[in-house]
Amino acid sequence: MKVIGSVIARLGSKRLPYKNILPFEGVPLVVLGIQKLKACHSVNDIIVSTESELIARIAAGHGAHILRRPAELAQDDTPSIPVFQHIMEHFEGNVHVNYNINFPLCDPAVIDRAVELAVENGESLSVPYAVWAQTATCLKDYKDPMTITAYKFDDDRAGSTDIHTEEELLEVYRTAQGPLPEWDSTI
Repeated sequence: MKVIGSVIARLGSKRLPYKNILPFEGVPLVVLGIQKLKACHSVNDIIVSTESELIARIAAGHGAHILRRPAELAQDDTPSIPVFQHIMEHFEGNVHVNYNINFPLCDPAVIDRAVELAVENGESLSVPYAVWAQTATCLKDYKDPMTITAYKFDDDRAGSTDIHTEEELLEVYRTAQGPLPEWDSTI
């Protein structure tokens, strides 16, 4: 069984500009995503899907293939399913798993669990929404990309904060690092 792992990263974040290339503990989020997928037992190939040459260049050399995403799949309102389908059109596999880099504290074991559950159920989605996996058949035959059909599974190892704002990024740092004496009184 061949598993395609993906990170989808646009440059155009509105609430937290350049979010996907911001560092978390010194590593750009897109590179951290590659590292997490590489740490999985189930993932055979890693793809970074982006419309941004800057993101592509940051991700290059970290063990992932770069797939240039067409403009029509890089809009604010583009659902993820057509992006996943685009990835699988270019990289053959039996299962696709996407790691959402907005959850930098996600344990790679959650990715492996999502793959396992997708094989059993056709599609799986962690709760919180850090990892989403589908069999190639499920993805090919997906009906409405706005209606998620996944088997949902609770997993505290996914991390609790979904980064979309500076405050949420700060919360993830606080969780990972604990208190800083100079700021304890303001938290």
